[in-house]
Amino acid sequence: MSNVDLGPLAITRRSGSEPIRANGETVSRLGEFWSWACSDLANNTMRGVLAEYLVATALDATAGTRTEWDTVDIRTPEKWRVEVKSSAYLQSWAQSQLSEISFSIAPASGWDAQTGITSADVLRRSDVYVFCLLHHQDKQTLDPLDLDQWTFYVLPTRLLDERCPNQKTIRLSRLERLNPLKTDFTGLQKAVATCAEGAR
Repeated sequence: MSNVDLGPLAITRRSGSEPIRANGETVSRLGEFWSWACSDLANNTMRGVLAEYLVATALDATAGTRTEWDTVDIRTPEKWRVEVKSSAYLQSWAQSQLSEISFSIAPASGWDAQTGITSADVLRRSDVYVFCLLHHQDKQTLDPLDLDQWTFYVLPTRLLDERCPNQKTIRLSRLERLNPLKTDFTGLQKAVATCAEGAR
């Protein structure tokens, strides 16, 4: 088989109405798969994807589709490169206590989805980090789709490089000592713009 056939797929947005077929007959719909696979928004994986979507929405960067394993999570129309991290006090599973809040900030090698090539350089490739905290602490009323239950901390990546160059995770208390811009969803675009424009 020629390598010409192995380039990246052109991914188009789907509506959820697309049929899942067997022998030409519809056995389900894509939306049913999404509902089955993605309804638990409090688990670490789906909460992280939701956090990326919330930040992308605030930054008017939801055109196209999410690129899995890109070197940064969001690329905005202004060419800002944004890394998104999430954490929460409450999890889907039974807990004996609230979870401790920490975020991953580890520098990493970069993989290019267009070429399939990994860069050996280990670094942080974004202009800005957005730390998304699902701060709600009552399990019975937890709703990750209620944006009033989230707090966002925005920091220029250069500050992490200067103050935490090789650090892999950061606790909320340490993050707050770096004086991030703290905001709700409505102020997120302005906070990211302030940090991104100051980083250039």
